[in-house]
Amino acid sequence: MNNKLSHVNEDGNASMVDVSEKQLTSRIAVASGRVLFPSKVFRVLSNQDFLGKKGGIVQTAVIAGIQGVKKTSELIPLCHQINLTKIDVDIVPGENEFHITCTVKCNGKTGVEMEALTGVSTAALTIYDMCKALSQDIVISTIQLESKSGGKNDFKR
Repeated sequence: MNNKLSHVNEDGNASMVDVSEKQLTSRIAVASGRVLFPSKVFRVLSNQDFLGKKGGIVQTAVIAGIQGVKKTSELIPLCHQINLTKIDVDIVPGENEFHITCTVKCNGKTGVEMEALTGVSTAALTIYDMCKALSQDIVISTIQLESKSGGKNDFKR
């Protein structure tokens, strides 16, 4: 394996990557995750059209996901602040679960995969927060990068 950690310098210290000499390219990243519910709890939520005491669960989580994407560089210490051009958070109910997908785009010198992962994580945490009064047996699962393009290495799961 020839790859090395990009955020650790030769002295072993944390270091932000210098992207000043990189070319601007169009970059896209897609991440996904799931929030799993006990069937009784999901049935209650579904029967309420996914409206909780705090409001619409899906719409609130979508907004939270977008906010999470925008705040990524403040939450993850070595992430660059990126001028984003598009954020799309999609939350779809399934069988006793919500499936979350976050797509982030930019024209920049570094990728947006951390932003997409943060968007999914924030949306999932918001769903958990809005539903925890019904059960603490809610599982946030399988948050992962699905694809990225536009940098040195494209990736597709």
